Amino acid sequence: MDRLTQKALTAIENTTDYEVFGRVTKILGLLVEIAGFGQNLSIGSIVHLRPSDEKDIPCEVIGFRDKHALLMPFGELEGVGLDCPAVIQESEPTICPDERWLGRVINAMAEPIDGKGPLIQGGTPIPLRNKPPLPHSRQRIGEKLDLGVRAVNSFLSTCQGQRMGIFSGSGVGKSVALSMMARYTEADVSVIGLVGERGREVQEFLEDDLGELGLNRSVVIVATGDEPALMRRQAAYVTMATAEYFRGQGKKVLCLMDSVTRFAMAQREIGLSAGEPPTSKGYPPTTFGELSRLLERAGPGAQGEGSITGLFSVLVEGDDYNEPISDAVRGIIDGHIVMERKIADRGRYPAINVLKSVSRSMPKCLSEEQNLIIKKAKKIISRYEDMEELIKLGAYRKGSDGEVDEAIMRYPKLEQFLGQDKDECTSIEEGFELLALCLGLPYKRQDS
Repeated sequence: MDRLTQKALTAIENTTDYEVFGRVTKILGLLVEIAGFGQNLSIGSIVHLRPSDEKDIPCEVIGFRDKHALLMPFGELEGVGLDCPAVIQESEPTICPDERWLGRVINAMAEPIDGKGPLIQGGTPIPLRNKPPLPHSRQRIGEKLDLGVRAVNSFLSTCQGQRMGIFSGSGVGKSVALSMMARYTEADVSVIGLVGERGREVQEFLEDDLGELGLNRSVVIVATGDEPALMRRQAAYVTMATAEYFRGQGKKVLCLMDSVTRFAMAQREIGLSAGEPPTSKGYPPTTFGELSRLLERAGPGAQGEGSITGLFSVLVEGDDYNEPISDAVRGIIDGHIVMERKIADRGRYPAINVLKSVSRSMPKCLSEEQNLIIKKAKKIISRYEDMEELIKLGAYRKGSDGEVDEAIMRYPKLEQFLGQDKDECTSIEEGFELLALCLGLPYKRQDS
């Protein structure tokens, strides 16, 4: 029996010979109430509103009130009225990724939006709200993963299966930094989720930033900022489910999500519509639980599986790095990369502040020689920035402090090292070799 026939038989077996449905009793804004569903619904269930034979509007159950189910739609509610049939989907929401999804751009419903024809469905359904692997069955994080960006490869070395956050305000360059990592990483597959992205920038990201080389080994999931909150939230779930599929195939997966903050904003909109009480900055309690459940799905898989190295951007509101979402994400992940506006303002990209950034896999993943190089480089940067005002005012006299003199001499070279054009790729060993040269230290490459 060939593979196509097997898939057809599976689809036929999963088809039910009856439908369970309710009726719309109230519509308030984007909130729809239905009744008459019996015991067939739970939180997260999918319900299809059918105002006509030609129109089908998928919705998700977000709560219950007075024996009525509360729904939010994935699309527009145009044409829906009282007593509109609401057909209940009994199966758990899943997607069926396939190796042939590489190079494709899809939406939050796992439908193609790149004009390259239908999306081939795989034979393994992955639940959209999958549970992370059990802690005792997970592998430990693996070896260093080359991301192609000097500042990250050296000062913030990232291992296979590690989860890192990229924290920055708007317009500081986090999307370009993510695209560089997707294009130059040594990971087998990149899964990129653009959650709440500006519609105008999607094509620019695909063509200019990611490029053909990066897209060919990537799956890109897009939900623009004008789409309903459920679509924006679901884009994050589809991103993670797709990455889990490739991890299950034994691949080294790089999962990039831009941004986790917009996922949290979508969850806030959903939670408040369901009647949850607002807490810090209007975020309801479920937002922080959903964040944890989403981010914990990344990381190493069980024995025999691959790993998901997660890079999640966090859009810092008002450049406040202690606002609620930033604070919550920092406590979940395994390190954070801080990008600052004042560094971008002076023209150095990526605008990473290496002194405020942390990778929790360091220093264990580096050799003793590499750790000494990083330690000296950080000391020089710190010393120069402590004395920067005095140096620029001319109040510091050369020869007063040997460490400051060395910092003044070497800081411009380090600043040049940390800057990198988006079309430039630097491997881990090349980066340490250049950094040692900036510091006047000898370095023997480990790959030689």
